[in-house]
Amino acid sequence: MRETDAPDRGRPSAWLIDTVDLLPRGGRVIDVACGRGRHALMLASAGFRVRAVDRNQDAVDALRETAKRLDLVIDVDVVDLETSSPPDLGIACYDAIVAFNYLHRPLFPSLRDALVVGGRLFYETFTVGQAERGHPKNPDFLLRPGELQALVAPLTVLRAREGEVEGRCIASIVAARTA
Repeated sequence: MRETDAPDRGRPSAWLIDTVDLLPRGGRVIDVACGRGRHALMLASAGFRVRAVDRNQDAVDALRETAKRLDLVIDVDVVDLETSSPPDLGIACYDAIVAFNYLHRPLFPSLRDALVVGGRLFYETFTVGQAERGHPKNPDFLLRPGELQALVAPLTVLRAREGEVEGRCIASIVAARTA
């Protein structure tokens, strides 16, 4: 599930900007549930080799057009991450994975497997407290307290936060694959 009414829509997430010191130097990155690609565009402009995936054809087309206009190379694909079997993101393919405002719990094993040793997962999405403030309201799309750290295990948590941030109830994490 993607929350499209986030206040930072169009700009890279403040969490990604605040944790940019934890990004590896160069390398391959995948932007999962990328939408129109605000993170993919930022990372490609910073010199990363970027793949971006989303199930929304219109969003993927818009990202392709923006990347072309900015002369950025981004491998963009329409991928339904919520198919009955987990999507093949590869094994040990990415130095970093970014996912924002999206939650599909069965995807986490594929995310962990797709990281190289030393690779980093940057993840942020809504918690149950958000339902009282607006969207999303469906508990399938909202993290319970402490759940994000459990979902990324056995990755090593490098930085995390959970609670109200800029009027939204969210959990954010950067975690590394150490073995």
